[in-house]
Amino acid sequence: MTSPPSVPPARERTGRVIRAQSGFYTVETDAGPVVAVLRGLLKRERRQEGLVALGDDVRVQLLDLPAGETGPVEASIVEILPRRSALVRRAPGPKGAWAQDVVVANIDQMVAVFAARQPTPHLRMLDRFLAIAEIDELDSVIVLNKVDLGAPPDVDAALDVYARIGYPVIRASVRSGEGVDALRAALVGRISAVVGPSGVGKSSLLNAVEPGLALQTGEVSESVDKGRHTTRVGELHPLAGGGKVADTPGLRELGMWDVDPGELEWAFVEFRPFLNTCRFYDCTHVHEPGCAVRAAVETGAVSAARHESYVALLQDAPRRRP
Repeated sequence: MTSPPSVPPARERTGRVIRAQSGFYTVETDAGPVVAVLRGLLKRERRQEGLVALGDDVRVQLLDLPAGETGPVEASIVEILPRRSALVRRAPGPKGAWAQDVVVANIDQMVAVFAARQPTPHLRMLDRFLAIAEIDELDSVIVLNKVDLGAPPDVDAALDVYARIGYPVIRASVRSGEGVDALRAALVGRISAVVGPSGVGKSSLLNAVEPGLALQTGEVSESVDKGRHTTRVGELHPLAGGGKVADTPGLRELGMWDVDPGELEWAFVEFRPFLNTCRFYDCTHVHEPGCAVRAAVETGAVSAARHESYVALLQDAPRRRP
């Protein structure tokens, strides 16, 4: 990659992207926030790697504006600094098989929010979220929101399974206040990405955790049992107790990016004690005789529903390019 030309240090800043919308990026620097766009040369060079993501650390070059004047764009992003972590998914749509979409960069944990009801929780999607976070080496927290509406018995039972295999589980309700303090404690001092389908109440929860955010909230359509997108702009919000949180748009499609079967089996944490004891070293844990994972499913040591999610993801995940 060609290095960007050097510029006078006084015209440069480094900072973090805290807001991203339609090609415009608000970059938080030591000298204050600036609105920047991606430099054309850098945009071409990064076409295959993905462009700027919320949370990216970047180097910007300030534009030469006439003295005393300001403009809608104040700087150009000339370098995207190495990411220490990222929540990465396969780009949505038919062209996404070999294109990545970085949802948020440089985070510590993913907070997956689903609703007890309205909309109906889809645990297969939750398993996909958790597997992607494991592959991206991120911690995960599970939040079941709207518990005041009453969670179906099978959902409650499934949450107990997630808790047994080591995931923190928070049952929450903005209406009753249940779980709000626990979620606030889970976010303190960390950079978190709050993800989940539309309509599960992510923005409402964050408004309860951090009064003053005033994030827009929406209702769920009873006719289709789906929420409307109320978060349309990616933004990284500071928390009074320390840390930051990204409220992301509702994710209706979350495909795995560049994953192989070995990574996927490891992404199901309860499989790990059994992975080296299968009869075949390249066991897919689907049909082979002598599979220790399938034996664990039969004894109840591994959830049958979780194994079904693994099989579905294995069939969906694109293999690495040769």
